[in-house]
Amino acid sequence: MKIFHSIKDFSSPKKTILTLGTFDGVHIGHKKILEKVIQNTLDEKYESTVLTFFPHPRMILQERSEIKLLNTISEKVNLLEQLGIQNLVIHPFDESFSRLTAEDFVKTVLVEQFKIHKIIIGYDHRFGRNRTADINNLIEFGKKYNFEVEQISAQEINDISVSSTKIRNAIQEGNMLLANKYLGYEYILTGTVSKGKQLGRTIGFPTANLKIDEDYKLIPSKGVYIVSSLINGQKVYGMMNIGHNPTVDGKHLSVEVHYLDFEDNLYDQKISVSILKRIRGEEKFDSISLLKEQIEKDKIQTLSYIKELQTK
Repeated sequence: MKIFHSIKDFSSPKKTILTLGTFDGVHIGHKKILEKVIQNTLDEKYESTVLTFFPHPRMILQERSEIKLLNTISEKVNLLEQLGIQNLVIHPFDESFSRLTAEDFVKTVLVEQFKIHKIIIGYDHRFGRNRTADINNLIEFGKKYNFEVEQISAQEINDISVSSTKIRNAIQEGNMLLANKYLGYEYILTGTVSKGKQLGRTIGFPTANLKIDEDYKLIPSKGVYIVSSLINGQKVYGMMNIGHNPTVDGKHLSVEVHYLDFEDNLYDQKISVSILKRIRGEEKFDSISLLKEQIEKDKIQTLSYIKELQTK
């Protein structure tokens, strides 16, 4: 997959089949659109192209927007590449871009820069300054500038009935089974392993302290989760704690993973953690020994769930 970091950088020897949007989560609803784009390029006459934006438009256009995103840029790139998209354009979204009129956007961006043969979008897509143009306007522009418009019908979208907002809500509630069902994959946290307080090591549960650099990444609600990671080509399961470690009066939110049957040094390595299921919420215990007792129970529950997964 070719990656371009601005619309003006894009070039292709062929006309394109294009879709555009933020695609936060690259969830099963998005995949319906993306798969149609890919299907339209199987004869190799055209190239599949995705135009997305960063920062998220809501971060720029809405004052005090504290939206948290389902994917970091690198996670989104990986997900789109796995689907088989040929070109990805990540355009810096700013106020001047948001002021482009609908026709200016169609003419200068879609037609002149992307040389589109066809655009594929959802029935409810709006675009242009103040998002005043809709699918009907786009169809008219298609006739004027000689490109096709294919829309994903309301029924197709509603059949899936999924949105990035629904997924964010599920994750904030700790309902990872529902979030993962909507995503079509297990929710990911990616970060660098750094040294923590090493409390886990003293009670027999050493943890990898995950430092997530992107402050816009949505962190699930506090609690204990069953997780897995691919480390050196091997799938490793574990338990992850998200919280403030109230038993030892922790002050900062931490994300710590205890891997089962794994002892390699992970310091300074970048790892991705797939979150399978939430076991329980965060709790404050009266002593370290009671905390250790609970973690032993969490481990039994985790091992039981893993066994269940492996026998399916």
